Amino acid sequence: MTLKPDFQDARHGTLYVVATPIGNPEDITLRAIRVLGAVDWIAAEDTRFARRLLCGHDVSARLISLYEHNEQRRTPELMRRLVAGESGALISNAGTPTISDPGYRLVSTAAAAGIAVVPVPGPTAAAAALSASGMPTDAFVFVGFPPKKDKALRRFLERLESEEKTLIFYESPVRIVSFLRAAESVFSDRFAVLAREMTKPHEEFLRGRLSQILRRLAERKAVKGECTLIVVGAAARQPADADLTAAVKEALAQGMGVSEAAKTVAARFGVARGRVYPMALAIRKGSVDP
Repeated sequence: MTLKPDFQDARHGTLYVVATPIGNPEDITLRAIRVLGAVDWIAAEDTRFARRLLCGHDVSARLISLYEHNEQRRTPELMRRLVAGESGALISNAGTPTISDPGYRLVSTAAAAGIAVVPVPGPTAAAAALSASGMPTDAFVFVGFPPKKDKALRRFLERLESEEKTLIFYESPVRIVSFLRAAESVFSDRFAVLAREMTKPHEEFLRGRLSQILRRLAERKAVKGECTLIVVGAAARQPADADLTAAVKEALAQGMGVSEAAKTVAARFGVARGRVYPMALAIRKGSVDP
């Protein structure tokens, strides 16, 4: 079975951009396993990680290190291989390569040279977190990792303050608490969802106002696992009463009390609990049709 797409110049190889699991090894696709087993080489952010991943799926391949600090030097070598007719795959330690991970320089250079660049899609932390966040998904801005220094971070957040689309940030566990403080000071106390350790045994989604998430993390001795933070946009569409009512009915049907149902639905839609509680109380008393 050939890997080469019909549109490829037969004289050159193909560069496959292959997504790998962000946690659970079962999330790799059948196509990804097939491609990784068929290419001439794999450019990996961490060859040790890549070897463990490949061994787990009975794949053997030539591994070439490609990470942030050697990508500029390594790209010409990989380009010569592609031009000579070899096909290669690009993988990162987790998720989709080039999305806040190395590989952009290689992909950009290959595309500019007329080399076929073929995506093999799969897990991405941003999409996984957004899909389970309950936040508006019709329009969003993927921000990635913010600046580390305080002044640069504040300027960075201030430029996003009026953005109406849902915001998606990546942050390390050692900086997430300080980032939440900065976000709250600029964005005020917006609704947010923090996803941590996604697809792993200790997966966690924290939902609430920025101050509430900050308070819960600040109480811990340490935060573990890469974090994805979803923050509601500056002018997110307010849910209609009908949507809130339907959600409250569902929560009450699941056995929640009035107070718990109001709190749950308010957190889900990013609205004040005071807007939802009267609905829940009226439904419980039977003044709203079930």
